[in-house]
Amino acid sequence: LHFYDEIGLLKPAYYGDNNYRYYEEAQLLMLQQILFFREIGLQLSDIRRIISSPDFDKLKTLESHRKILEKNFDQTKKLIETVDKTIAHLRGKKTMKLEEIFHGFNNEKQKLYEDFLIDSGVSQDVINKSKDKIKDWTKEQWMDNKREGDKIHAELVEAINNHLSPSSPEVQKTIKKHYQMTTIFWMPTRETYIGLSQLYSSHPDFVKFYNDLHPKLLKFLTEAMKIYAERELS
Repeated sequence: LHFYDEIGLLKPAYYGDNNYRYYEEAQLLMLQQILFFREIGLQLSDIRRIISSPDFDKLKTLESHRKILEKNFDQTKKLIETVDKTIAHLRGKKTMKLEEIFHGFNNEKQKLYEDFLIDSGVSQDVINKSKDKIKDWTKEQWMDNKREGDKIHAELVEAINNHLSPSSPEVQKTIKKHYQMTTIFWMPTRETYIGLSQLYSSHPDFVKFYNDLHPKLLKFLTEAMKIYAERELS
């Protein structure tokens, strides 16, 4: 709340003599709106722009939030059903149809990611080859990949905390690891690696993922990726 006050996102109803902030119903309802927007992955600067707009309507926005939550709830229910069926299948209680294995996973979202990469210059052939490459990965291979990604993110957060620049040698060394990890799936060019950074910056899923790790990580990572692409890739 102190930070929200500082950046002008949410002001208290009044300040006490002890400099404590006091909030009333109007501010609490606005805080609820902010938290809903954060939940769907919007950045604070975007939230501030939305709620400060003269056209902002709390009731209509809540109705919109409800629709999003209903959609997410339906998605979650489908995933729970898939988990239950898989458990029963593995215990030998019920045979699972092949098409049921991926029931509930968001194919539409995956298609959006692919479309964005195609717009950034990645061919459908490259995407298909990447999917073929990882379709038989074991759980351990996925865990190794996740651990490497976690390590890269931790190094970048440490760089932010140490006030390093995205262009610094230490950060660019970490970005090289990020690029090399990306080449496991496909071989980015300068254009497509910058395109990947734009996907990170513009898609709510990635925005939320990186903001949850550190509020400055997304901007820092994407700037560092662009610098690496301009310097090292063709």
